Amino acid sequence: MVIDIHTHITAPEVIAQREAYCQRDRWFATLYGNPRAKLATAEELIEALDRAEVDRAVTFGFAWADTGLCRAANDYTIEAVRRYEGRLIGFAVVNPLHAQEALRELERCVEAGLRGVGELMPDGQGFSLDDVQLLAPLVEFVTAYHLPILVHASEPVGHQYPGKGTVTPKTIYRFAQAFPEVTLICAHWGGGLPFYELMPEVREVLSHVYYDTAASLFLYEDRILPLLTPLVPHKICFGSDFPLIPPARYLRRFRSLGLEARSLEAVLGGNGACILGLSRKEN
Repeated sequence: MVIDIHTHITAPEVIAQREAYCQRDRWFATLYGNPRAKLATAEELIEALDRAEVDRAVTFGFAWADTGLCRAANDYTIEAVRRYEGRLIGFAVVNPLHAQEALRELERCVEAGLRGVGELMPDGQGFSLDDVQLLAPLVEFVTAYHLPILVHASEPVGHQYPGKGTVTPKTIYRFAQAFPEVTLICAHWGGGLPFYELMPEVREVLSHVYYDTAASLFLYEDRILPLLTPLVPHKICFGSDFPLIPPARYLRRFRSLGLEARSLEAVLGGNGACILGLSRKEN
């Protein structure tokens, strides 16, 4: 069972009117203002999964600042999940700044079958991940429904790139301290946070924090996977960040690193299945 826990889909009308949507959202313009920046429909995601022989994928729309745009993105995700039942697991994009409106939208999405929240994009949506008062209502909701949250994360050092933000290990750690019960999936290796799990007190705080490998091929040397897998073996989840990088490219690289078979199986699907609460029947 191979699960890609981090993929993006975009409605065809948004792709066709990219420039207009860049005018409506500054973060979308930052990431996709260059016409060569890749956007993909649900159909293109399924084709990529088929080519890579990936069984299932978590997918979501863009994390817009505007709730109306989030709602439209969620509508497309809901439609895609229904159309490709058994292949796609949908997460809902919401902006916590919009308080009750965001919670109503999240409730609608859960009733429609979406199974998580994300990708949250604090820098683009205008909030801080360690704003405890702001995020408390969202946390209360996801805790009641047993939903994971997936959040964009970045490294506090290293090269700059479009979308590199301020959600660094320190900010994630503060969130985990405030909300230790929340299942949090940190994109992009949590900006390097798993290395700090060598500190016992940090490891305790991060007991419900997980890490995906999205964009790893652009960020780290391949040896990050064999280095971190023994450290946090149950916490690493394969995520491609499609369409940024096709999942087949990841899988070729990961399978060439000589990981023990059980560890590789956990990274490529087992850990994700546990986080998502997939039953054996669903697997």
